[in-house]
Amino acid sequence: MPSLGDFAELVRAPAALSVPGDVVAGAAAAGALDRRVPGLAGASVLLYWAGMAANDWADRHLDAVERPERPIPSGRISPGTAFGVSAGLTAAGLALAGLTGGRRALAVAVPLAGAIWAYDVKAKNTAAGPAVMAACRGLDVLLGATGGKPLRAVPAAVTVAAHTYTVTELSRREVSGADRTLPRVTLAGTAVVAAAAVTGPRRTGWRAWIPAALTAWYVGQYGTAQARVAADPAAERVRAAVGAGITGLPALQGALVARTGNGVLGMAVAAAAPLGRRLARKLSPT
Repeated sequence: MPSLGDFAELVRAPAALSVPGDVVAGAAAAGALDRRVPGLAGASVLLYWAGMAANDWADRHLDAVERPERPIPSGRISPGTAFGVSAGLTAAGLALAGLTGGRRALAVAVPLAGAIWAYDVKAKNTAAGPAVMAACRGLDVLLGATGGKPLRAVPAAVTVAAHTYTVTELSRREVSGADRTLPRVTLAGTAVVAAAAVTGPRRTGWRAWIPAALTAWYVGQYGTAQARVAADPAAERVRAAVGAGITGLPALQGALVARTGNGVLGMAVAAAAPLGRRLARKLSPT
């Protein structure tokens, strides 16, 4: 029988700390910070975990060669069980989104679930892979905006999607290592993402500094990791940069929330970043 730890490894449980901030950022931008947000964030986490389980199910033959320690190739979890977990989590995520946000939430959650499965089953190992994964994260932000004015959340969705694109491009070289061009390109993309995160209405007082501070934190963690890859593009450094991109995302999400005038909430979202880094030492988020 698989243990709880085996299932946690299958779904990359700690990485889910990077997910609720998508919904909060979308809700803050759309003026929809209300009682629906926790439920939509929960739905987002369930769909994320579903995607992680589907990823390992789809990659089980490749992982048997490249990552035999993972739950499926190691024999700790059967392929059928992994598929069942993914399907069940997908259904639960869609049900929670519908119960929480109604038809408007389902109108985003359904294509989000479709994009997640499309990435895992078909697009992951193609040139379209990073774009599909970026679309997943962008839709995740828009899921949070369904209770308000979604168009206002489009800039935040594009910003998170652009960050996700850079992380996904790097992740394609986690096993083989990269050349020095790739991390330089993704680092330039991170600079654009950071600039977008601090662009917004001008504010005064201490709250005006929060988006910039959180963005600097994001760049310090993820940007530094990419710079190390540019200096030495070995596989272990690529994996470290991907991990930094995942665990550093809450700082970016926090900046996006803070720029809407919700500084304290933005700092609360960003607080998931150090917790995610700590948990990543025990269970890899990639």
